[in-house]
Amino acid sequence: MANIAVQRIKREFKEVLKSEETSKNQIKVDLVDENFTELRGEIAGPPDTPYEGGRYQLEIKIPETYPFNPPKVRFITKIWHPNISSVTGAICLDILKDQWAAAMTLRTVLLSLQALLAAAEPDDPQDAVVANQYKQNPEMFKQTARLWAHVYAGAPVSSPEYTKKIENLCAMGFDRYGSEILWRRDMGVSVSPLSCLFCYRFIGLIYPHKPVIIT
Repeated sequence: MANIAVQRIKREFKEVLKSEETSKNQIKVDLVDENFTELRGEIAGPPDTPYEGGRYQLEIKIPETYPFNPPKVRFITKIWHPNISSVTGAICLDILKDQWAAAMTLRTVLLSLQALLAAAEPDDPQDAVVANQYKQNPEMFKQTARLWAHVYAGAPVSSPEYTKKIENLCAMGFDRYGSEILWRRDMGVSVSPLSCLFCYRFIGLIYPHKPVIIT
C-alpha cells in the first residue's frame, strides 16, 4: 500500500479508537492484518429501529489510492435493509461511491453506515426485494428486519408479533424449537432442510414448498 494511504489510515484508526462519539454509539474497529489493508468494523443497531440491540460486523478494505478513493465496505453480518444486499452484504451509499471526498475519514464512514440503518433510502436500493417490501408492506418489513436482527446480529426478541405467532404455533402442537424454525423459514431466514423436513412431517405435510399459514 502507498505510504500516504498507510499513514492516513493509521491516524484514522486511532481516531476511531479514541473518539467519544464512536464509543457512545457503540462503534468499533479492529485490524485484520498489520499492513492496515483490511479492517473489521462493528456498529450497533440504532435505537428505535428494527436493528436495535444487534451488532453488525463490517469488512473494510483500504485501497492503495486511499484517501482519494473510498474504502470498500460490505456487511459481513446478514441484514434485511433496502440499501444493503441480503445476499452479499454490498452497500448502496453515496459516500462509498461518487460522493466520496478525500477529507472524509474512516470515522465518517462508520457513523454514516449506522445512520443508514435508521434512515433507509428505498428509492435508491441495493436490494430491490427488500426495498419493495419496505414500501409496499412496511409492517412486514419491520417484522422481517427484527427477526434477521435477532437471528444474525444477536438482537433480543422484543416484537409482540413474533411472540404471538410463536405462541400460536405452539398451540398447534409444535414445541418452541419447531415453531421458531417455521417462523424463520416464512420470514426468509435460512434454516437447514432437515429442520424444515422434520417440522413439515410433524404436521403431516409432504412437500416442503407448501406454505404453513401462521396467523
